[in-house]
Amino acid sequence: MNNQKNIVLCGVGGQGTVLASKLLAAAAMSKDIPVMSAETIGMAQRGGSVFSHLRMGDNLYSPMIETGTADLIIGVEPGETVRMLPYLKDHGHIVVSTRAVKPVTATLSGSDYDAPQMLEYLKAAVPNLTLVNADQACADIGSSKVLNMVLLGAAIRTGVLDFTISEIEDIMKYTLPEKFHEMNLRALNYNI
Repeated sequence: MNNQKNIVLCGVGGQGTVLASKLLAAAAMSKDIPVMSAETIGMAQRGGSVFSHLRMGDNLYSPMIETGTADLIIGVEPGETVRMLPYLKDHGHIVVSTRAVKPVTATLSGSDYDAPQMLEYLKAAVPNLTLVNADQACADIGSSKVLNMVLLGAAIRTGVLDFTISEIEDIMKYTLPEKFHEMNLRALNYNI
């Protein structure tokens, strides 16, 4: 891969955003693709804002993605995805969960948080948008803890990433304890 790929993953603490980023980075390394990543974990707790910058390709000098250059945003939470929207390049893709988790920052500030409004804004602003019905996916799979893998599988199916589901499965099997393999495999392969 000679061209660079810039990916932003975002959500709130406890949703597996960092794990999804680490799986993508490991997949790149397994294919000898240079990769750099950086994570910001807000408030370092469940409910705090979390995002990862992941850059793949040649001639990388910084893990941080400039605004307007992300090829893909994987959003585990709609409001956090809207916050990361300035990073998306023209004609970039977004894969986002429809399930809202009110961030701690909104709770502490007393501000309103309207997830449907966030999703409507994304629909109007992003031509290449994949909405993932998180409640349905998690009910079908039997766990809400695999939403990150459902989104990762959906992101791979956009064709933006240079990975196959099979390659991510192999990395996941190597990374996660065996007792979590079956459920995460179902999540990666979940057809939205």
